Amino acid sequence: MPTFVTQSLEEIQFWSRIMKEHAFFLSLGFTANDTELITEAKQFIAVFERIEEQISHYNEKTDPEIIRKLNIQVYQAAASIWAYKRKVLGLILCCKITSNNIPLLVDHTSREAYYFAKRLKELNEGILIPLPEAIIKENVFFLKIMADHSKFIGHLLDPSERKLVDQAREFSNDFDQLLFQAQDLDSMRPQSETKPLLEQFLDQNRVSVVSLRDFKKTARDLIEACKIKSNIPALLADHVYREADHFLHIIDAFDAHLTSQKG
Repeated sequence: MPTFVTQSLEEIQFWSRIMKEHAFFLSLGFTANDTELITEAKQFIAVFERIEEQISHYNEKTDPEIIRKLNIQVYQAAASIWAYKRKVLGLILCCKITSNNIPLLVDHTSREAYYFAKRLKELNEGILIPLPEAIIKENVFFLKIMADHSKFIGHLLDPSERKLVDQAREFSNDFDQLLFQAQDLDSMRPQSETKPLLEQFLDQNRVSVVSLRDFKKTARDLIEACKIKSNIPALLADHVYREADHFLHIIDAFDAHLTSQKG
């Protein structure tokens, strides 16, 4: 089982890079007139780069109190970028700015910022591994993220890439169904004997996430080699691949936790 220090550092290392890249992607989507929004995005890039530099000096032997204070500091950064993303989303939805950042993408990035902030708060409260009922909610969050990714990929591929577009749509439909199934399970979950249900649930999700991760890896490699036509930057392709891989690690950690609780 991970310690408070190692779990905190792993979460910060992973999500700070994601937040930094979100700010970069958003900055690319604004028009030249949106100078203030671009400047804010660049400021967030700098904030999370400093956090990445800061945690490079810490390890599993770092005083937990130092990490507790770090979590509070990073929480504030995550909450700030969440507020920025929601502001951008509001401007787009009210037609106050014209942006290549589609609304669902901005909403998607804000949900991840909210999740990051929530995880830091949970860690400081001593919650390292979610309770069984929280495992389902955690999967609901990530299944929605995976469904969104599939939609974004299909949207950003050139229409002439028909086979890849069809594959992205199939993944979108698959993860939409998994998401609905997870929400049903969350609603009907019995008060006892949940472990067999959760184990089956995790196994089913794992199969689909592995397939999507491998699809993303192939797409990333093809984009880097300039072998497919799309508006997907290589960094974005790698970004969504890393998030799928992260979800798999979470599924494995949940599975290991349930196994350890048997008997």
